[in-house]
Amino acid sequence: MYGAIQKELTAKLSAIRDDGLYKNERVITTPQGALVSVRNGKSVVNFCANNYLGLANDADIREAAKRAIDEWGYGLSSVRFICGTQEPHTMLEKAVANFLGMEDSILFSSCFDANAAVFEPLLDAECAILADSLNHASIIDGVRLCKAERFIYEHNNFADLEAKLIESGKSRLRLIVTDGVFSMDGDIADLGTICDLAERYDALVMVDDSHATGFVGAKGRGTHEYRGVMGRVDIITTTFGKALGGASGGCIAGRAEVVEYLRQKARPYLFSNTVAPAIVGGTLKALEKLSASTELRDRLEANTKRFRDGMTKAGLDVRPGVHPICPVMLYDEHLAHEMADQLLDEGIYVIGFSFPVVPRGKARIRVQVSAAHSTQQIDDAIAAFARVGAKLGVIQRA
Repeated sequence: MYGAIQKELTAKLSAIRDDGLYKNERVITTPQGALVSVRNGKSVVNFCANNYLGLANDADIREAAKRAIDEWGYGLSSVRFICGTQEPHTMLEKAVANFLGMEDSILFSSCFDANAAVFEPLLDAECAILADSLNHASIIDGVRLCKAERFIYEHNNFADLEAKLIESGKSRLRLIVTDGVFSMDGDIADLGTICDLAERYDALVMVDDSHATGFVGAKGRGTHEYRGVMGRVDIITTTFGKALGGASGGCIAGRAEVVEYLRQKARPYLFSNTVAPAIVGGTLKALEKLSASTELRDRLEANTKRFRDGMTKAGLDVRPGVHPICPVMLYDEHLAHEMADQLLDEGIYVIGFSFPVVPRGKARIRVQVSAAHSTQQIDDAIAAFARVGAKLGVIQRA
């Protein structure tokens, strides 16, 4: 039987390569950081990790993770409600809830699992979910597990959201769900308008804040802080695998009763192993550092502005915004991958993004700025983009 599917998969893989959509995985031979080495031994400046605050190889976090292993072991070999809860797990849940300004939180192995967990227990066939059309794949998959009626509103189109709220008016419960920051574009959701509509039409609000927790907002609390709606968002899902040290783990934070109910009903929580002690210890240390100082998020903000301003001045087509996700728009799949390869030769590590990660015809290089980047590295990256962009004919001049 395998012969038939082997032939089919070989043909499909060939088509993916021909369309310029094949995703090669480069291997780095060093810890994650602003400067990494690739397999040929070359050192390159990394502009495509989610290492927003530069904490992925932070010495304090590494040491905290080591101490957690020494004190609490390598793993729990169990789910939480059987014998997989240790004191640090409850400490982290309290620390996350306090940092985000929520009543309680519940841990998961990833934010993908958190998004898989949240919808099905809370919403049934008499309920409705109203989702932004550009929400993350994990939200889309989580919604598919739920029997609630689905209404997809156009990205950031709040007239369309209001129309969908009116259309879903007979639903027993309604939940508006949006990314806080949209990972491919760097758009920051207008949570003020969303919360206004939710309150007008008696709906709940859920935000996946994976690309915001730790650095968006004056104290890095996230999109709800940035938009001035802390206390008005009902559920936040987020990850520990980006700004908070870049390892793994995630959570749902929200109203106390929501979290308590999910402990009883959320399948990825009830049937998956507990988050490992090292992840818990490292994340606690990350939150401690971010609560003590905004230095890293302030440095990230300055680096982001420097990069965005420089790229625009150089004539590159960068989507406007303030987030360290800086999409350099190229629109052609082959061009995006070719430019990324040539930039690697220039010592700049970036990746071309193409369908299905982004829509067809919207290929790009997604640059991600870090607090760990020096101003010289920022300027070198701008210069490299300008050189390669000129060679490939993608520089725009006013």
